[in-house]
Amino acid sequence: MSRQVLIPTQIEAAGPMLGGVVHALHGRTMGTTWSVKLVAGPGQLPARWSEGIQQQLDTVVAQMSTWDASSDLARFNLASPGHRQVLPEAFFNVLRHGLSVAEASDGAYDPTAGALVNLWGFGPTGRFDEPGFSVPTRQAVAEALGRGGWKRLELDEDTREARQPGGLRLDLSAIAKGFAVDQVVRYLQSVGVAHCLVEVGGELCGAGLRPDGQPWWVALETPECGPDDRGNSPALPDTVVALHGLSVATSGDYRRYFMHNGTRHAHTVDPRHGWPVGEGVASVTVLHADCMAADAWSTALTVLGPEQGLERADAQGLMARFVLRDRSGRFTERTSRAFLALRA
Repeated sequence: MSRQVLIPTQIEAAGPMLGGVVHALHGRTMGTTWSVKLVAGPGQLPARWSEGIQQQLDTVVAQMSTWDASSDLARFNLASPGHRQVLPEAFFNVLRHGLSVAEASDGAYDPTAGALVNLWGFGPTGRFDEPGFSVPTRQAVAEALGRGGWKRLELDEDTREARQPGGLRLDLSAIAKGFAVDQVVRYLQSVGVAHCLVEVGGELCGAGLRPDGQPWWVALETPECGPDDRGNSPALPDTVVALHGLSVATSGDYRRYFMHNGTRHAHTVDPRHGWPVGEGVASVTVLHADCMAADAWSTALTVLGPEQGLERADAQGLMARFVLRDRSGRFTERTSRAFLALRA
């Protein structure tokens, strides 16, 4: 099996922490797990850092969760038409960035698509894996489409207010985890931890170096390849990246989906027409300095598909990798120009 190695084009001048030890921390958040590897002195106790990390993640949940009925986001979603709500700074910044990606992707990513996400069974209630769920009708999809639309949302930069136009449902699931990763890295740097690898639900960011001077090596997520028509098991090359000042996020159709009449319905819904994305794109991985951006763009490029997606990735200078599935179930890889520039 072949292997490709990715190296960031910019390397920080600061060296490793000599004599440091890698401490491993972990916990739960957002219905998934988090893990952190950080470099500190051998005598340092990381318990306070673990508590600080959990506090950062709990704050993200309290502000932006669709699953917590008391969150700031949930209160906005239930607000009456015309209501103006002052958002916490973090929530406001994430939403503002989401709207910028929506504009740059022509709506392929849309933070206001919560009604569609819920309709297709990927929200907190009426889920696809619960009794009584049925595939929505075209009329129901059209109604949910009418309740969304990123251009309907008004933000006031001076007051940090968001205006509820009526019936709009925010869903930041495709960006909040990435932001949470960034927030944990910022927290660790604020308490003097310069070398760390942070992961939340599969999204990662690496800062600094290991004590031996090596970067944080991470294997990119790749769908498993089944046998071809001849019984062989062709596989994509293993891809490892040095997460040195880089983040990585992957959007895939093989983790949360359901089958209906032989068709795979993935959790990524195209907010432009209201139906789950097709089966051609198995996954999109984006590398970026900010995990929040990598998270949102991996979703946007998945929706755009390989042709428009690669064109948009090149236009935006994004490091993107598409894994495509053909009708026989075999996979091929296509990458953006910026991604190719990382190959060692």
